[in-house]
Order: sequence, then C-alpha cells, then structure tokens
Amino acid sequence: MSMEKEADGPAVDEAVRTLLLLMPRLVGRAKRLPIPAALQGLELAPRHLALLAHLEYDGPTSVNELAARLEVAPTTVSLMVSELSRPGVLQRTTDPADRRRRIIAIAPAYTAPISEWLSGSASAWESVMRELDPAGRATVIGALRAFEAALEQVSERHRNAK
Repeated sequence: MSMEKEADGPAVDEAVRTLLLLMPRLVGRAKRLPIPAALQGLELAPRHLALLAHLEYDGPTSVNELAARLEVAPTTVSLMVSELSRPGVLQRTTDPADRRRRIIAIAPAYTAPISEWLSGSASAWESVMRELDPAGRATVIGALRAFEAALEQVSERHRNAK
C-alpha cells in the first residue's frame, strides 16, 4: 500500500487505512454513550435506535412510512414495533383519517429518555456539521451512504458465493 500524500489530502490507501482504524472507535464511543435509566434493560439494538430516531425527529407515523424511511420491509418494522410496544416504549393508535391504519408513536413516559439518549450522537454530529459548508455536509453524507451501499454489495457477493 502506498501511503503518499496527494496534493489536497491523503492518498486513497492512507484514507482507507485511517477509516478502517477510525470506524471501530466511532462505534465504540457511540456505544458508550450513557443509556438513560428508563431504557436500561430493554435490550435495545442499533435497529431500534434508528426506528426511535425517526419517530423522535419526524414524529408519529405508520409502519409503512417507517419502513420506507428505514429502507426495510414493513414486516421488519412491525416486528420492531411489537418488540418496543410490549414494554410500553411505543404505542399504536388508530389513524383518525383512516381507521384501518395504525400510527406508531413514542409513549409519553419514554419521550424524554429517548430524546436524552439520542441527544449525545445528535449534538456530536451537529458540532461537526456546523463546521462544514453545505457542500462539505453533502460530501460527508454522500460518502457514508456510498460506504453503506458498497458494504451491502460486498455482503451480497459473499452470500452469493456460498
């Protein structure tokens, strides 16, 4: 691997090495953010965090809308909603505009603890994003989305090779 610097920044090999070392530290630090007492013992996984973040920032919505935002199947979201409804973290209500449709929301007793939990990552991202111009923010978001897509392609190739 060549570690030579390019004119405007690190060479590709150096950037990859840096990111491979950095990503586990980022995940580790995020996992060490304190979980509010009200949420401890609920066995929350990253998939739950993403679902809760959408409900926190975008408000109550349907399973289908959550599935579209999370880019997963509605059955996956239904399962997560059931997992979080049992201990009372989420509540389902009937949509007044369409009585067949259920609206998913964070239960009032869990609104503050979830907001507190999400605020650690949100405030860290906010401080980073404030330092960037809109083009820089778009580059960061685009790079992370492209990385996610590339990881999915690698995973799919491995699955197909088996």
